Parts: sequence; C-alpha cells; structure tokens
Amino acid sequence: MSDSTGVAVVGAGVIGTLIARELVAADPGAAVTVLDRELVAGGATRRSAGLHFPRGASAAVRAMAAESQRYWAGLAAARPGLPLRSLPMTVIADRASEPGLREAYLPEAGLRETPLPDGGLPPGPVTVPTGAAAWTGDGCQYADVAAVTQTLAAELRPRVRFLEGVAVTGVTTGPDGVRLALGTGGTLRAARAVLAPGPWIAQPAWRELLAPLGIRVKKIVALHIESPPEEDDGAVVFHDEDAFLLPYRDRGHWLFSYTCQEWDVDPDTVEPGPTAAHLAQAAAVLRRYAPGLADRTGSGRVFCDAYNPAGGPLVRPLTDDGRLVFAGAAGGSGYRLAPAIAGETVRLLAKDDPGLRDPSLRRDPT
Repeated sequence: MSDSTGVAVVGAGVIGTLIARELVAADPGAAVTVLDRELVAGGATRRSAGLHFPRGASAAVRAMAAESQRYWAGLAAARPGLPLRSLPMTVIADRASEPGLREAYLPEAGLRETPLPDGGLPPGPVTVPTGAAAWTGDGCQYADVAAVTQTLAAELRPRVRFLEGVAVTGVTTGPDGVRLALGTGGTLRAARAVLAPGPWIAQPAWRELLAPLGIRVKKIVALHIESPPEEDDGAVVFHDEDAFLLPYRDRGHWLFSYTCQEWDVDPDTVEPGPTAAHLAQAAAVLRRYAPGLADRTGSGRVFCDAYNPAGGPLVRPLTDDGRLVFAGAAGGSGYRLAPAIAGETVRLLAKDDPGLRDPSLRRDPT
C-alpha cells in the first residue's frame, strides 16, 4: 500500500511534535504526517526531567534558549492548564567561575548573588562550600514533558496525521521526494521529510544518512530522592558540575541529575535504572553540596540522548535538494530547546517549500 503526504516527520517526541505544530502554524493547509515506532511521547521524552533554565554554552545555543523560553512562556500563559510550572532558581558555583557563569546565562535570568538562608536550601540541606557562592535567577520552569507533548499532539490530530507504532524501515530520496518504507509493509511518499529520532540515530533506515554528522549517544542519569518538595522550593543548579536538583512537585519527590560520561551506547539496550556506579558518581557530587543526600539516591531513571560533537542541536539538510532534513542532537536539552529546533526546521523547509504548498498534497485543515 502506497500513501502520500506533504511533510513526513519521523519521531513523535517533543521535538517531532513541535515541528508538526509549527508546520501547520506556518501553513494551515499543509499535509503533515508524524510517524513513530512507539506511541506519542515515548522514548526520551517520556523520561525527560523537563527542566528549562535560561542558559547556553554558546551564543547560538543562548539564542535558541531565548527563543524557546519565549515560546514556553507564551504557551503557559495561553494554556494555564498545561503542566508547565515556573520555579525559583539558585545557581551555585565557584567564585572563579563567575565570568563564565554570567556569560552562559541569558540577561533575562537577572542573576544576582544571594546568600542562602540559615540552614541552607531544601532538600539537603544544600549549602555553599568554601570558595563558592550562590546566585538566584529568573526564567526557570519545568514541565511534564510527556503530558505536554501528548496534549499538543491530541490538539493537532484534526490537522496532522499521527501514525503510532509504525516503524520506518527505509528512507530513499529522488526527484519525486522522499520515500519511507514502513514496518507495516506500506510506503509513504513525502515531498519533504524530517528525521527527528532522538537518540535512535543508528537505525538501519538512516544510519548511513546520519553518519557524516558525527552524532554520538550518551547516557543520561537522573536519580530520585524520596523527600516531598514544598510549594515554594526551587531548582538548585550546580554550575561547575553541570548537575541540578529539581523539586518534582507533581510526582512528590526530588530529582537529581548529574553528567554521566558513558558514551556511544545503544538506547535499545540501556538498562532503564541506575547502577551502583551511577549512585557512587552522584554521591561524589552531592557530598560537596548536600552530604545528607549522598546516600539517599537509590532509585531513578536512565535513558539516552544524541549529542552534536561541536555543541548545540543540529538542524541540517541531508540531501543536496533539501528534501530530507535532520533535527535533533539536543544533548539532553530536547525539551528546553525544542521550540527553537522546530522553528529552525520549519524555516529551513520553507526556503523552497514545494512540500508545504503543493495543493495536491494538502489536507483539509478543518
């Protein structure tokens, strides 16, 4: 069975879903199909911490963070029912790191040095070690990323076709567009296609297409601390270690994420829970700031994301004619930067625009 669409988006995580949302926002008559071998918001999106803080390691990423911050803030204001929650934010860093800290955070963060309250911050208590300082800032929020993604996908369904549980087993390009071979035995022809597979970059269907990008896959470890957060508790960011504590109010516990250095892993074989080594690595960070938490991280989540060796997400054409595009390699910041990635993807597709505006491939937006 052969089918056709204007734009096919492979991957129904937060990035793929926002790409679809921005495609129909740019052209309400565009025919858009989103495919995923799992359900909407499966994979890394389901396990994401969902923390947004206004920073970036480079000028390009800071610009993406600013664009995404405006997007999420606007969506939260327009849709108060979505699980998007503003948070207070405290950043702890060595004083010698202050110049880099101020460069990394957006002006909108308004960082200001602030002594911690007597007794430190929850849930530790978290304290400032000798030679370090604390800064408070604005613009921090977190989300139930899977719930937000599923809600947005549900709203898109009258205008966007979602094919869940449908694997893409082959990708070929030609003068008539992109052909996707499907695990169901059918074929989908698209004028344009976007690959947004998250950490599943080595799938046979697109392994060779993505190999020149040099993308690597790394584990992400986030441990659960079984202590209920209070309503006014905020995120605590350990800048020098690239780690954070997040009050997961909706789930009733804290989450501690640190930078795990296990690279070139297969997301299909990664165990979903932490090992003894992960607990020891987390404890080594926590002993500096919150020794009382070092032995309270016995559970959590382990998953993967794709990383661009040059830093920052990638939105790139994979073919000379621009019909096939890759969007992702967000380096653990898929939720935080998804709106900017989606915006850049649509801007790239709109340069020539045959798939978006070919009347024969449009669907009735009603």
